[in-house]
Amino acid sequence: MYAQYFGLKQAPFSIAPDPRYLFMSERHREALAHLLYGVGGGGGFVVLTGEIGAGKTTVCRCFLEQIPRRTNVAYIFNPKVTVAELLKSVCDEFRIPYEHQGPGQATIKDYVDPLNEFLLKTHAVGQNNVLIIDEAQNLSTDVLEQLRLLTNLETSERKLLQIMLIGQPELRTMLAQPELEQLAQRVIAHFHLEALTEEETGQYIQHRLSIGGLKRGRLFDSKAVRRIHQLTGGVPRRINLLCDRALLGAYVENKSKVDRQIVDKAAQEVFQTAKTGPAHQGTSKTASTSASGTPPRRKKGKQEPWMPWLAGGLLFAAIAGIGGAAWLHQHQKNQTSKLPGKDAAGAASASRAASAPQHTASSASGGAMSTSLAAPPIDARMVYQSAFRKEKDALRALAPMWQVTLGDGGDACTQAQQQNLACFRNSGGLALIRQLERPVVLALHDDHNQAIYAVLTGLKDQTALLQFDGHTYALPLSALASMWRGDFTTFWRTPPEFRMKILPGNTGVVVDWLAIQLSKIDKTAAPSGKQVFDATMQSRVYAFQMAQGLKPDGVVGATTFMLINRAVGIEEPRLQTGQTTARRNDVLHP
Repeated sequence: MYAQYFGLKQAPFSIAPDPRYLFMSERHREALAHLLYGVGGGGGFVVLTGEIGAGKTTVCRCFLEQIPRRTNVAYIFNPKVTVAELLKSVCDEFRIPYEHQGPGQATIKDYVDPLNEFLLKTHAVGQNNVLIIDEAQNLSTDVLEQLRLLTNLETSERKLLQIMLIGQPELRTMLAQPELEQLAQRVIAHFHLEALTEEETGQYIQHRLSIGGLKRGRLFDSKAVRRIHQLTGGVPRRINLLCDRALLGAYVENKSKVDRQIVDKAAQEVFQTAKTGPAHQGTSKTASTSASGTPPRRKKGKQEPWMPWLAGGLLFAAIAGIGGAAWLHQHQKNQTSKLPGKDAAGAASASRAASAPQHTASSASGGAMSTSLAAPPIDARMVYQSAFRKEKDALRALAPMWQVTLGDGGDACTQAQQQNLACFRNSGGLALIRQLERPVVLALHDDHNQAIYAVLTGLKDQTALLQFDGHTYALPLSALASMWRGDFTTFWRTPPEFRMKILPGNTGVVVDWLAIQLSKIDKTAAPSGKQVFDATMQSRVYAFQMAQGLKPDGVVGATTFMLINRAVGIEEPRLQTGQTTARRNDVLHP
């Protein structure tokens, strides 16, 4: 409600883990380094602890965005389970099929055996496996011991399963128990995430305001920042709660900045604390609603809460015929205005700068693909019979989705380049395909290990949609895994005069094009004149890459271009999916 008043694009202190607002302090970077070290550290356990709201989830999210390719990830976020329930969840996360053998109830062996087989097979083809358990302080001793036993499977060089435990400080106490000494000896990295310092608190507040659209200046004076750090202890989640209410208070009192007095009043509302008392973590005062249609009178010298005043104002608006719900809906629409571009879905994706855009698909005629996710089933034998024997033939079948035609003679990628398309080859598997969200040509292997090719047009949680001779069929991912090693090829639409990746210091038409697209994404005025890919533009690219889940290196290559195209709505075919959010822990193949 206060965003427009302060010239912001949106409220900057939401407690939702929006990657655009990622703030990495030195401690967060060190915690991330520990997790990344753990992936290549030979297996075992990595432990990350921290207070509630200290940013453990932020670090974990950043870790998932930078995790090495050919790494399978299982993420358990509700570990208050039995040993059997945990093993079942791990198998489900890794997409491992299991079944009970013999009479009676399912046993632990029904899950451990297929899990061990999966670990051996994936290791044989050069993949790593990581199990992440959030809120690990809720694990029982029996479950922790079973996790230790899972790490017994190893080669002469490394363990085949890397386990990361993320939890509150009491997790350290648990691991110090004598009965868990064997597990504690397998911890190869342990980091405790401390809260932000006072200086970092100020940087954190200004960072979120800048991302939220603040152009210049500061909305919190130095005394307010000092008080915020004192009341929150430097815990990011508490900072968000307090700053959000403080900005609301400044808006209600018609002030241009937040001072200490406003912070104290906000703390009383958010933390239910006295003016000089410490902030109480995890508590929140429920806003009351005024029964009258006018704001309550304020008595001089008495600090009254803002939420009843605001609720009374909204009630008055509703009685006057505006309609509170409609007003709020319209306000939210104004705060998330669409970007210019051909594809409204892509524009909405850019405004969120998230990695889960709207899902559409284009056909050769430019409209939506007629293929339904309810496609007839196909098995591996039928794929072997129907698949393309040459990649160029599969690429020619893919080309009409891009509204181009490739001839029979010559190299398919060379012909595509003449029509402003470039080929993109990668071995990133399903995780990258879901992220790029476009149909691709899969490089498969038949039962004689001969190369064959298939056009992938859609993905559901457990099903791949393959297209042969203009017809679409549904193949279980478990069957696809037996014939696919993660390699694929696709097209992407190149900007004008594109030759290769953009590096610092580059100029030209392609850099000018990039500057215009970034302005659309950032909702800033389009630049004019000759542009240079300097440090400022590189930092904007870095922020975009971070928000999209790419490795943030500031270099604009094919993957970054593809996601920019999607964000600004450049017309390209879209992968059909049966979900709105892509998973990052797909099993590439067994």
